[in-house]
Amino acid sequence: MERPDSSSSDEEDDRHNLIEQNERKPPNPDRSTFHIDDDGVDRHHHHSNHHEFRSQLRRRFGSLNSLNKRYMFAVFLPLAIVVLYFSIDVRNLFSTNLSGIRFDSFSDRLRESELRALYLLRKQQLDFFSLWNHTFNDSSSPISSNSSSNNSSSSSSSSSGSGSAFGTQQNLFIEDLKFALLRQISLNKEIQQVLLSPHRSANSSSTGLESDSGDPSLGGYGLNRCGKVDQKISQRKTIEWKPNSNKYLFAICLSGQMSNHLICLEKHMFLAALLNRVLVIPSSKFDYSYSRVLDIDHINKCLGRKVVITFEEFAEIKKNNIHINRFICYFSLPRPCYVDDEHIKKLKGLGITMGKLQSAWVEDVTKPNKRTVQDFQAKFSTNDDVIAIGDVFFADVEKEWVMQPGGPLAHKCNTLIEPSRLIILTAQRFIQTFLGKNFVALHFRRHGFLKFCNAKQPSCFFPIPQAADCITRVVERANTPVIYLSTDAADSETSLLQSLVLLNGKTVPLVRRPARNSAEKWDALLYRHGLEGDSQWGLCSNDSSDGTDGKGIAVGGSDSDATNTKVEAMLDKTICAMSTVFIGAPGSTFTEDILRLRKDWGSASVCDEYLCQGEEPNFIADNE
Repeated sequence: MERPDSSSSDEEDDRHNLIEQNERKPPNPDRSTFHIDDDGVDRHHHHSNHHEFRSQLRRRFGSLNSLNKRYMFAVFLPLAIVVLYFSIDVRNLFSTNLSGIRFDSFSDRLRESELRALYLLRKQQLDFFSLWNHTFNDSSSPISSNSSSNNSSSSSSSSSGSGSAFGTQQNLFIEDLKFALLRQISLNKEIQQVLLSPHRSANSSSTGLESDSGDPSLGGYGLNRCGKVDQKISQRKTIEWKPNSNKYLFAICLSGQMSNHLICLEKHMFLAALLNRVLVIPSSKFDYSYSRVLDIDHINKCLGRKVVITFEEFAEIKKNNIHINRFICYFSLPRPCYVDDEHIKKLKGLGITMGKLQSAWVEDVTKPNKRTVQDFQAKFSTNDDVIAIGDVFFADVEKEWVMQPGGPLAHKCNTLIEPSRLIILTAQRFIQTFLGKNFVALHFRRHGFLKFCNAKQPSCFFPIPQAADCITRVVERANTPVIYLSTDAADSETSLLQSLVLLNGKTVPLVRRPARNSAEKWDALLYRHGLEGDSQWGLCSNDSSDGTDGKGIAVGGSDSDATNTKVEAMLDKTICAMSTVFIGAPGSTFTEDILRLRKDWGSASVCDEYLCQGEEPNFIADNE
């Protein structure tokens, strides 16, 4: 009977110990680990056991109730989180707090943007100061074309019409002012973007303050500082050239070099049209070989009839019995017809017979009078089959008429006198190879120009550093990456010029035509057709600024090497005429003929100008 009691007592003791562990009561510090509780002796009594059992059950079920609440909380909490996730935008709810966590990164970006904005504001201030000083400089100097250009030979201004090709200083100043304001507007917008950048969220680059409305740089109202000149072709005044097939005007051009001769030839065409005569191009044994640089057939095609013939064609028509019936001289001074004895002998050497040279009126090449169509026709109209009037490079007949874009004659082309097709194609290939679409062309005349310019008031020969500053200003205005250099200057001068032409701390390359290289194919057309020459440098020196060789008459152009040189010079001229902006040499007929081509081709820019236009050299040497 003792064994059941003992077993029951053991079970109760186990339950008691289990409840003690679940309640995690701290052990009595006074008891040792092996201490036996004295209450265990009373567990043999029934009443005591029953009371103890009930109390233990209450404690056990209370502990289980607390445990169930914890289980229920653990189960329902995830469910509540899921419900909240789908019913509330948690990302927007905590976006402010998340950005606050990245306070240090935001602060750094804000500080960086503020420093950048201060730098841009400083730059804007300097630009405004520069613009302010520029207005004072322009207001202090007269708004007119370069005074040195006014001192150029009268033939240059009358033949090329450079005044129409060049924008006035006032128009250029207005365009510069517009561009400067546009640049400041763009800079101001950049400052705004820098200041706003730290405040943009990661998912959005727009703040609502970035509208482009009213922004001329983005609203389709951008400015082209170096736009094309409106030539107003529709308002051109012209006459029809309808010559009598058996009436001829024998062209004679002797003053200066090739550029002067082309200007003289253009005037001869106008005067031949006034007299209703066919124009005879001189022989290469007497003048230059025009067929190598010009397309003679182009002139006839543009007019739709035979108006110009070569000397060889003329000799065939006359069956080599060439006689000039009347030699009516346009100029009487310094010598009749502006022809020297040497060239008279050359004409006779070609089998040409002629009468005595007679002057139609008193006319001096140094002081040509303005003449009208009626004046000219009254003196030079005649029934003779063949006449000659001598050199007319300095002639001033209806200057405004001749200066028009495309010339005074009615035709269906852009211009009548232009480079041959082979030269034009070669120029285009050179531009595609070395320059690209946007480039500034510079005619930098130096050889023999110092003495010529210093004889004028004011001088047009500028020191290299001053010239570099003027060139840099044009390049900045035109926004072009490269300069084509047509020059006869020595390497010492061009090297110094290259080192000084800087824009925004970077060198602007000066490109010259390289020496012949069989690996380069841009000039293959010229060599294939036997038009090769000395292509090592721009041959712009072949023009003569005063229209003469120092004696008043040009040397004959029969030498083949000199003729090849003219091909290279015409190539140089063509490249310059195709440029975005052109800087010319004041007083040079090479420059004037380029301006004529640009005007006729429609490539003339409002930024075209003479070198350092409106300025005088900052140092001028004494005369001999």
